Formats: sequence, C-alpha cells, structure tokens
Amino acid sequence: MQRTFTSNDLIALTGITARQLQWWDERGIVVPAREGHRRIYAWDELVTVAVICQLRRRGFPLQRVREVIRFLQQEFGTSLAATVRAASEYHLLTDGTHLYLRTSARQVVDLLKNARQPMLDVCLSDEVRRVHAELRARKKNVVSVRTQPARGMRRA
Repeated sequence: MQRTFTSNDLIALTGITARQLQWWDERGIVVPAREGHRRIYAWDELVTVAVICQLRRRGFPLQRVREVIRFLQQEFGTSLAATVRAASEYHLLTDGTHLYLRTSARQVVDLLKNARQPMLDVCLSDEVRRVHAELRARKKNVVSVRTQPARGMRRA
C-alpha cells in the first residue's frame, strides 16, 4: 500500500478541497509533513481527513469535529488509523450532546434501544474500508493503463 500521499491524492480520495486542506493545516487540525512547499500526508492523516469529511458531510460543525477527533485520540491512545482497521467495527454515535464509541453492531443496537432521542451513527471502519477500496481501484487503473498498448500499435 502507498505510504505517503500528496494533497491531490487526498482530494481525489476524500472529496475535500485544496483550500480546506490548507486551512486545516493552518489551524492544526490535520498537519502533514513537508517536502519544500508540498504537503505530504501519511496514512494516519489520510484516515483522519476521511473521517472528518464524513462527519462534515453529516452536518457536524468544525468545532464539534475537533472535539470528536480529540475524543477518538484520547479513547484510542494512539492514532485513529492505527486502531481502526478495515476488519474492525468502530461506530461513533452522538445524540448531539454526548459521544459514544462502540466496537460492535450489538453494542450499537443496545445503545440505540436505550436512547431517549435520535442518534447519529458514523461507522469509522466503513470509512477506512472505503479509502482502501479507492486506493485499490486507483492502483488497478494505473496498472491497466500501463499494460494497454498505445493506439495504432499491435502486440507482438
């Protein structure tokens, strides 16, 4: 798997804009490494950006997203990507006031049964799986383009 990603890679994989990435870097939300003026993102930052984008698409204000990311880092004690694997089941639920982290569908159902108001569920593992699938699809496209003969040329 690719270990580092450019801003253009993150834009293609998550749907974020270049300006948002720049703004998040300036505010310390997601801080990539640098190679000259280029921002270079590790897998951890890619997963964090993907989760933030998912939360933003669900209507979370950026201040609340910051709280969620801090909460997840405190809960995991490590990076989001190191904990949430594609094979795992991590669900972040909120009732607008409280955040809950659950590690199985059964725990999610139990929490929803006892909830007194509607809750929003974001499956963190689904977002990791989606990014993995996007990376595999991009890799296949690059390989297939390289193995196809140029127009007008025949294979021997």
